Amino acid sequence: MAALRSLLSVGKNTVPVLLRREFHGTTPATLKVTVRDALNSALDEELERDEKVLLLGEEVAQFDGVYKVSRGLWKKYGDKRVVDTPISEIGFAGMAVGAAMAGLRPICEFMSFNFSMQAADHIINSGAKTYYMSGGMLPIPIVFRGINGASDGVAAQHSQCYAAWYGHCPGLKVVSPWSSEDARGLLKAAVRDENPVIVLENEMLYGVGFELSEEAQSKDFVVPFGKAKIEKQGSHITLVSHSLMVGKCLEAAAVLAKEGIECEVINLRSIRPLDIATIEQSVIKTNHLVTVEGGWPMFGVGAEISAQIMEGPVFNHLDSPVYRVTGADLPVPYAKNLEECSLPQMKDITFVVKKSLCNKL
Repeated sequence: MAALRSLLSVGKNTVPVLLRREFHGTTPATLKVTVRDALNSALDEELERDEKVLLLGEEVAQFDGVYKVSRGLWKKYGDKRVVDTPISEIGFAGMAVGAAMAGLRPICEFMSFNFSMQAADHIINSGAKTYYMSGGMLPIPIVFRGINGASDGVAAQHSQCYAAWYGHCPGLKVVSPWSSEDARGLLKAAVRDENPVIVLENEMLYGVGFELSEEAQSKDFVVPFGKAKIEKQGSHITLVSHSLMVGKCLEAAAVLAKEGIECEVINLRSIRPLDIATIEQSVIKTNHLVTVEGGWPMFGVGAEISAQIMEGPVFNHLDSPVYRVTGADLPVPYAKNLEECSLPQMKDITFVVKKSLCNKL
């Protein structure tokens, strides 16, 4: 009380300032969650939310999934909701599409999207086209998910990126998560969608931990399709990528920042629909664009982005050509040194960034 009386005696103009209450915002509670656990929680919550949702695939049930993404779900939901299938992609993918036609909401896991080629007829001819061919009367609410792209030492038949393959097909929605927030939000949005959705995960990211915001921890959290995320602000050049390559771009951006080059890094999240508007706004700011992907160069995601930018309203904002960093145009080798050379590395990104900034139109 004596201290307060002392303050009051200073003068009436001082009191309001000294006695004003100062409010401090609390930092939202964040958790560090691996991509694997983010996917697992999304599957768990969607199975719990809607009894029409089921998960099927090779070893997803009793074995908890080859990559442990479905850990604990079979014990919780039983044989009818989490279903082990024979090793026959053409068989269980067709069964999943039929289940969607009958009113269920199946999540069909491929051990690897490389094996989804066995089921391409069901995915594209039955899954992607039926909603349109039925005049909107027969939706196909199905999710095809699994690992995509190169891993580590799995050779040519297990290392392909299917973003461009499935992104080419009208009737499909295609997403490619990088972070735990991406994985959780995109998968939940996919399960709730009335269209067939391809969720391209990456094995190398499963064990990587990312900060998950309080908002992203909500059971109602979804990431909308067709909305990219700016992972890093920058003013000199725009880097656009998806999945594993987002991390490579951020690594390259950190190195280039030490040299005074500020890169804006865009995480596509969604391949189809593609958020070209976010890319355009970034190009207006930076005047330079580099796309980065792990897939092959011919007819790839970067090629589509380049075409849309050059055909669109921001072409005249470019100070240099659009450059692409891609996987090499050959089957991915098994030998570790050759495999590394065939896939985009941080040094490849930094080299092309400098090339873009030096090569003015």
